Amino acid sequence: MLACPSEGSSTMQDPGKLDATALLDAYRTGALTPAAYAEYVIDAATRERHLNALQHFEPERLRLDMESAARQGYAGALAAVPLVVKDNINTTGYPTSAGTRALLAHRPATDAAAVAALSAAGAVVGAKAGMHELAFGVTSNNAVTGAIRNPHDPGRIPGGSSGGTAAAIAAGLFPAGLGTDTGGSARIPAALCGIVGYRPTTGRYDGSGVVPISHTRDTVGPFARSVRDICLLDRVLSGDGATAPALDLPAIRLGVARTRFFDDLDPAVANAVQGRIDALARAGVRIVEVDLGEIWTHDDAFSFPVVFHEVMRDLPAYLAQHAPGVTFDALIAGVGSPDVAGALRSQLGPDATSDEVYRAAIEVHRPAMRRLYARAFETHRLDALVFPTTPITARRIGEDETVLVNGGAQPTFPTYIRNTDLASNLGAPGISLPCPVGAGELPVGIEFDGLPGQDLRLLALAIAVERVTRGD
Repeated sequence: MLACPSEGSSTMQDPGKLDATALLDAYRTGALTPAAYAEYVIDAATRERHLNALQHFEPERLRLDMESAARQGYAGALAAVPLVVKDNINTTGYPTSAGTRALLAHRPATDAAAVAALSAAGAVVGAKAGMHELAFGVTSNNAVTGAIRNPHDPGRIPGGSSGGTAAAIAAGLFPAGLGTDTGGSARIPAALCGIVGYRPTTGRYDGSGVVPISHTRDTVGPFARSVRDICLLDRVLSGDGATAPALDLPAIRLGVARTRFFDDLDPAVANAVQGRIDALARAGVRIVEVDLGEIWTHDDAFSFPVVFHEVMRDLPAYLAQHAPGVTFDALIAGVGSPDVAGALRSQLGPDATSDEVYRAAIEVHRPAMRRLYARAFETHRLDALVFPTTPITARRIGEDETVLVNGGAQPTFPTYIRNTDLASNLGAPGISLPCPVGAGELPVGIEFDGLPGQDLRLLALAIAVERVTRGD
């Protein structure tokens, strides 16, 4: 079991700042009861309704579920911890709409495997979170269910596609929750909202019962206010009880690949991330400049072809299994967000990704990416790559097509996924941590990507890095 550090209870006077681990401690000591915490969540959800972070929320259901969890004692790893769950993850207690019109009343017959695992550990599904329609975007500006707003500045996006989960946690509504990640949908909103977001190695968590985009790239991804909570959720979701080595800072080697990862950064992002890297270096971490060679050529040839080819097959298969009353044609006809409608409809005609392009992505470009990535880690004896999670901070709601980056207009979607996409294509684990920023400044995320299958080592590294941020 991965041991995570404990913290004091100095935030007990503000339940909205408790992480899940501290909440469990408060239950055990009697400082807080599940019933009292449920009332806090209900009040907070009412107070922050303007953020539109929650798609489905029933106060009375939360009260009853928290009371039921309390009656069962505190044996589970997540006993009576309410979690917010992205609305593309099947839940029987709430609808699962994926933020699209055709599924607004969709009630699955079974919970997703990830939800079942959390429930078995005593957790409560406290609400379903809003999202970018069908998880096909990075702004969470959803034309069907409304724009989700960033708690740090309600005029700005929270990132996407798991924007509601990130906004709800950052606003203090829930201590932790679930999103999904295909090209950055857990890490991008975590960065823009100032919390922790984790993409595990693809396949580490059972992804059944999730409205899909790409079986090759999709994964459930946990969000939290601390790395120790990510550890806790990872243990439950993976069932992995293996022990991760404690990492001392001088034993850590981080690779900095300047090409693409550090190109044309927002000055606020560049300063915050370089400040973290410098702080880690002063604490003893070895920072190594690396070159990933031709990896980006292969990444570009893999990314969109795989998504477009697989969504046209995976999404109809989900409907057939979980929502047989909804046809794929009806779903596409009901899509309200122009960016999502355009992406899906592009695959209905002669411009659809061909089988040949898809096979080349899977059989040629992905193996090449993995070889180059593994070679860089082996050559430089790296524990992880480090880079800005996103090149820019949260932009204004409505800037769906282009954003200004250092005075020049850039396409919104490619800009935000530029740094997160590689791990998704490799199937590698990546974690975004918040950088310290000044009062009133927008959040900035710093990401650490590891080798596929090395999740526990990456989480151990993140614990060590977080201690530097906290000054432990």
